[in-house]
Amino acid sequence: MKLQRKGTRHSHRGVIGVESAIVMIAFVIVAAALAFVVLNMGFTTTQKAKTSIISSLDEASSSMQIAGKVIGSGDTTVGKLNMTAFPIKIASGGANVNLDAKTAAVKYVSNSIDYDNIYVGTLSGEYKSLSSATAAAVSATSTGFETFSDVDVNPFLGVSHPSNTRAFIYWSQESTSNDILEQGETAVLAIAFKANERPSALDKVKAEIIVPTGAALTVERQVPTITNQVVDLG
Repeated sequence: MKLQRKGTRHSHRGVIGVESAIVMIAFVIVAAALAFVVLNMGFTTTQKAKTSIISSLDEASSSMQIAGKVIGSGDTTVGKLNMTAFPIKIASGGANVNLDAKTAAVKYVSNSIDYDNIYVGTLSGEYKSLSSATAAAVSATSTGFETFSDVDVNPFLGVSHPSNTRAFIYWSQESTSNDILEQGETAVLAIAFKANERPSALDKVKAEIIVPTGAALTVERQVPTITNQVVDLG
């Protein structure tokens, strides 16, 4: 019998165990890296989708809304409207809107006419009535506000009319003096009609305010029988 001293027999079990552990750790690290990449891509895709949805909603919804009753200036003698006024404001949660004539437009449609853009810009200052704002617009022609450059009498009164149907915006409630309609402000879209384009009873009056961002605001009313100088269009 051959005797072997204790401790002289070699074993590779420990080395194999260490190698297996190293391989397993490597697999775990690679798997963790791949999982991080997948999760990161998922988060990025979700964020992009969220941004696209919010952007689409902003483009599809209008930031503006009607802020009260639409009124008109009526000529009871001939039964026609000289002017109309559409009060507007920023909708709840809506963004500010630039109403400068370079970036905004007003489309006007009635039973007999269709204009792509009749907008000439905003009138500086704050006015509490359509009559006072229109009178200021007439006098403002000398300073570059060419709404009624051919009119020397307030079109609201029905004595004189512009040579072309035109629209302008004035502020009935203003916090900052500029062309931006902001939260807390109220603007009025005023339309003065050419003499032979004045709407009469049962005519349709439709105005569409087109702005740089967001959907356009469309307002449509039917003209009632004109019995007063100030006509309630609802």
